[in-house]
Amino acid sequence: MSDESQRPIVIKRVKKVSGGHHGGAWKIAYADFVTAMMAFFLLMWLLGSTTKADREGISSHFKNPLKVSLMGGSGAGDATSIIKGGGTDLTRSTGQEKRGPKASGQQVTEVSESEAKTAQKEKKALKELQEKMVAAIEANPILNQFNNQILIDITAEGLRIQIVD
Repeated sequence: MSDESQRPIVIKRVKKVSGGHHGGAWKIAYADFVTAMMAFFLLMWLLGSTTKADREGISSHFKNPLKVSLMGGSGAGDATSIIKGGGTDLTRSTGQEKRGPKASGQQVTEVSESEAKTAQKEKKALKELQEKMVAAIEANPILNQFNNQILIDITAEGLRIQIVD
C-alpha cells in the first residue's frame, strides 16, 4: 500500500466543443452569384427589347476606339458620315418602322420636303456661325494664339466647339 500512496494522481479534463460557428463566407459568395445572375438577366432583357439597329449602334461604339473616331484613320467608320469615325449611319439599317396614318402619299412627301428645307436652312445657319466664330478667333490676338487648340465643326447634333489641351 505504500507504493500506491506514492503515485501521483492524474486528473484528465476533457473539453467538449459543440458544432459552433463556422463563419459566413458562404453569404458573400452567394451574394456575388445573385448579383451576377441579376446582371445577366438584365442584359438578356435589354437585348430582347432593343432593335437590331440599336444593337448595331452599341456594337459599333465598342468596336471603334475613341481616339480613332476623333482623329480618323483606317477603318474609322462610315466614310459618308459628317462626323469623323462616326460609325455606320443607323438610319440606313433595318429597325423599327414608323407607324401612323398614311392616307395620302403627297402629305408625306410634302412633310419630308419641308423638313429637308428646314434642315438646309439650319445647316446654312450653322455654317455661317462657324465662319463668324473662326473669323472672331482670328481677329482677336489673344484667342489667335490658341487657334490650333480650338476645333469648330458641324455634327449631326449641331455646331461642336472643342478646346483641346
